[in-house]
Amino acid sequence: MHDTHRRSLLKSTAALGLLGAAGTLFAAPKLKPDGRSALLVIDVQNCFVDGGTLPVKGGAEVMPVINKLADSFENIVVTQDWHTQGHASFASAHAGQKPFSSIKLSYGNQVLWPDHCVQGTDDAALHKDLKLPTAQIIIRKGFHKGVDSYSAFEEADRKTATGLGGYLKQRGIKTVYVAGLATDFCVAWTALDARKAGFEVYVIEDATRAIDLNGSLAAAWKQMAAKGVKRIQSADIQAA
Repeated sequence: MHDTHRRSLLKSTAALGLLGAAGTLFAAPKLKPDGRSALLVIDVQNCFVDGGTLPVKGGAEVMPVINKLADSFENIVVTQDWHTQGHASFASAHAGQKPFSSIKLSYGNQVLWPDHCVQGTDDAALHKDLKLPTAQIIIRKGFHKGVDSYSAFEEADRKTATGLGGYLKQRGIKTVYVAGLATDFCVAWTALDARKAGFEVYVIEDATRAIDLNGSLAAAWKQMAAKGVKRIQSADIQAA
C-alpha cells in the first residue's frame, strides 16, 4: 500500500473510532442488550410469508435470525396483526377499490390491502418456525374494525394507544430492538413511535423484510434515520 494511501486510510478510520493505540484496525464493540432492553418481534405470521394472504418477499428468512437473536434478550414482545372480517384496511371493504390502491379515511391516507390476518384464522397465527419460548407478552393490533394499526404502540388514527409503551416503561425498559415484518410498514411505524415515546431504538435490518410499495422502503429508512433510529445487523449484537 502506498504511504499516502495508508495515511489517508488511517486518518479516516481513526475518525470513525476504529483504530487501536498501536494503529491497528479493530471492530466496533458489539451491542449487549441488558435487563433494560427489549426485542420487539413484529407480525411474523402466516399471512406475511409465502402461502399467506399478504406475503412479504423473503418473509420466512427472518425467523432463524430472530430465533438466534432471542437468546441475547431477557425481554421479548411479540405482535400480531389481528383484523376483523371486513376491516377498513381491506380493499374488499370498499366498492370498486383494488389491493395496494390508497384512499382517504377519517384518520388520513390508507393503503388498501388484500384481506389478511383475520382474527382466529390460521392465516393470522404466528408462524410455526418462530421459536420464542421466553416471550412475555403478545400485543394484538388492528382489531378495531374502522382503523388500521401498523405500529405496536399506536393505531393509525394516532390517538388510540395499544398499551405497549406503558408496559415497557413499567418494566423499566429503555432500549428497544425491532425485528419482523414488514420493514417499511409495521416495523418502521413501531420504531418511529418508540422514538416518540422516548426509547432508544435499533432496527435489525437482516431480521426484517420489506413490501417496498412505490419506494416505501427507502422512504421508511430515511424517516427512521431522521428521528434517530439506528440501523444495525444481527451480527452487531453480542451473542448470548
